[in-house]
Amino acid sequence: MTRQHTVCGITALALLLGTVSLHAQRTRVGRDTVTRVLARSSVGASRLQHVIKGVATAPASGSLNQIVERSVMPQVTQLFDKLVREQRDITIDGVAAFTGKDKFLPGKIAIGLSHVLVHTPRNDPKFAIYLAGFRQLADLTVGDDNETWGIYYYLSALNRLRKAQLLSQAVSSATLAKLQHKLDWRGFVAQPEFTLINLPTNYYGVAFSIARLRYLMGWEDKSGSEALLQKMVSHYQTYSGTYGFSDETDGEGRFDRYSILLIGEICQRFIETGMPVTPQLKQWLRNSVNVLLPRLNAQGQGFEFGRSIGPYGETAYLEVLAAAATLDVLTPTEKAMAYAFATRATTRYVNFWYDSSMQSVNLWEKGRRTDAYRAKYRILGENLSLTHQLLYTNDEWNRMGFQDRAPSSGFDAWLAQRPRFTTTWFARGAYDRALLTFRDSRGRIFSLPMVNGGASQHNNSPYFPIPYSHDVVQGVADVSFPQLIPQFTLADSSVLIPAAWFRDIATVRRGGSMTVTYGQREMDRLGSKAPIKDARLSVRTTYVITDGVITRTDVFTPSAPLVVSQIRMEFASFSDNAQFTGNAVRFANGVVSEFAVTGLDRCIVQPVDGNEEFRTPTGQLKSHVVCASKRVVMDTPLTISWRMRYR
Repeated sequence: MTRQHTVCGITALALLLGTVSLHAQRTRVGRDTVTRVLARSSVGASRLQHVIKGVATAPASGSLNQIVERSVMPQVTQLFDKLVREQRDITIDGVAAFTGKDKFLPGKIAIGLSHVLVHTPRNDPKFAIYLAGFRQLADLTVGDDNETWGIYYYLSALNRLRKAQLLSQAVSSATLAKLQHKLDWRGFVAQPEFTLINLPTNYYGVAFSIARLRYLMGWEDKSGSEALLQKMVSHYQTYSGTYGFSDETDGEGRFDRYSILLIGEICQRFIETGMPVTPQLKQWLRNSVNVLLPRLNAQGQGFEFGRSIGPYGETAYLEVLAAAATLDVLTPTEKAMAYAFATRATTRYVNFWYDSSMQSVNLWEKGRRTDAYRAKYRILGENLSLTHQLLYTNDEWNRMGFQDRAPSSGFDAWLAQRPRFTTTWFARGAYDRALLTFRDSRGRIFSLPMVNGGASQHNNSPYFPIPYSHDVVQGVADVSFPQLIPQFTLADSSVLIPAAWFRDIATVRRGGSMTVTYGQREMDRLGSKAPIKDARLSVRTTYVITDGVITRTDVFTPSAPLVVSQIRMEFASFSDNAQFTGNAVRFANGVVSEFAVTGLDRCIVQPVDGNEEFRTPTGQLKSHVVCASKRVVMDTPLTISWRMRYR
């Protein structure tokens, strides 16, 4: 990466004339040097006040590296300047960063700012200021809580500085000694069992990465990283060996974005720490590539189902594809297409996810919502971790010879040749887990995930077995209204949904149409962290998917006469201006043009009015269709069906 980006915030007067002067003796940077930096800056006086206010929003176009240089790196330098200037008083979009709630923050500060140090030429007048700023922030945060991912990020930053021969200048010996003690995997891994302490299985990769980096830093021997690597691989082989995707649970069957991303992260850690990647890991990486390539699209959009998506839905693609390209898991054509997608996804980050009025990535405002895990108190850390993912994957493309290379002009034509339907198997056996990807004739991607086992997410709408697509259907983080699935409230107040116990998933293609069927002998009884089997009701589900029309038909069968107090199904949509004809609603505005229901008594449209429960990762839903039937005694099968037409 070249360093032609503008000063973009480093010249903020409070930083240059205030904070830096406090460290003049240590860094030999004083007010005279600050004045020289101002004088030498390519940013003229007429632009100074604009630069101080925030990052200039240059259009994101051209090569990936040019987009990163013009529009991503300035975001990081602006945050660096703001951190040094405001320190613990820093706020972003009115939110205080140093509240103690973000347990990853010190590590994210270190990794984000290490990019600025490493990519700034040593003869650049700004370099000494950055060096002093990093040292100051390391001293400032060394005593703060820093857990799991934060430990990994911090060690990755230190190793990056070590390789650049900057470590002793950027971190004082006293602070480094404290970090050696604090940055350890043993706080969340039980020994001698080497089992995770109350964490999802993807944290085996975090623990391994920490142990490997500690070894490279000379802080411990190889034994810890070798044991954790074996534990991680054994988990894959035990729960994911057949298909090569990480179960987020110990075999309970929850798969999502992270199930596809994790092997990419693992391979990236091998690349980062100089370890040879085994043929088995490359094969698992190729499995993830086979999921992503049919899903690539002209808009640079990523995953649209599961937890903690938003821009991470796109950076998951970037990380997997960069690792696969580096390890030659891709063909030359695939590599060129992956680079073209990386360029568009990074452009989407700059133009869609980054909000210049907030001077921040936006996961939380203007109709957007994310899960509690990424609450807005993490705003500083989210900016730093996301830009880190953009920066390091761009570095990898640069090392592969793509620096300043225009993306392939044949990308759109290549996309048009991708398969219409792709079925990805995650698990088969007592219960099936799979993902159907549908690409319609206009390039719109739909995901039908049948993946919802295990604790904590089974009742949340981002995990329901429904057809997700950007601007068409999305779930709402941490919210469980019955989006496009019937919900039964029984006379004893039990609430049942068809969401967790999939069997006999089958697909049949007929021309441009795909039929998907599966059964559930047990419903998911809500009310507990984990799904509970309830065999009083079973269901056979059929989807028919084709261009412009998706239908779902459920046939529910009671095991004995069953008193149902209410059946309810909802559709929260990005479309609006609705008109009803019976139980069919037609929308004048939006992608969905019609939603029609049979088998339920009555449908109405309720106002959304900015309600937070109808905010998705990408924006506010606009209308809320509610269909319901009152008390019924079920003693024969009941059929409920819906049809969605979209433009």
